[in-house]
Amino acid sequence: MELLPRAFYDRDTLEVARDLLGKYLVHRVDGAELVVRITETEAYIGAVDKACHAYGGRRTARTETLYAKPGTAYVYLIYGMYHCLNFVTESEGTSAAVLLRGVEAVAGTDSIALNRFGRGYDQLTAYQRKNFLNGPGKVCKALAITRTHNGLDLTGGGELFLCDGKAPTEEIHVGKRIGIDYAQEAVDFPWRFWL
Repeated sequence: MELLPRAFYDRDTLEVARDLLGKYLVHRVDGAELVVRITETEAYIGAVDKACHAYGGRRTARTETLYAKPGTAYVYLIYGMYHCLNFVTESEGTSAAVLLRGVEAVAGTDSIALNRFGRGYDQLTAYQRKNFLNGPGKVCKALAITRTHNGLDLTGGGELFLCDGKAPTEEIHVGKRIGIDYAQEAVDFPWRFWL
């Protein structure tokens, strides 16, 4: 699989969010490679998006990573317990990123299941399989991604990186983002993409 270069991320955030569908995320952890295929994303653009942590140019210790080079991992904690992984997009100094919302396991599935549920994939219930990797917090738990990964360069092929994949054969759906009821007009932006 070919590593996604910085130029892939250094583009319009909505295009990147759509183009990430079907790509592969690899996390090298404890001597294993956990590999997943991206199935759902959401775009966040600070300049115009009240749902973005850096809306209107807000800069805090938490949001500083959003202004980093394109192809940087932005990992934050929500509700004090769930990590969320984002991929910084557009030019350095612009606050924009794509949230990883859903994936499907490709390699290391038992390790992914152990991280998520404490048991191998074959031991999961039907409900657990259905809800295995369908949410940003679930994905990070399953892939052992935490705030320690915040600021990592995704373009170097190190511990955490993305690889190209075949164009999705599934239909691409577009709709409103999830869980941002506070964001006024941004609630209606069709910036969620899924297979």
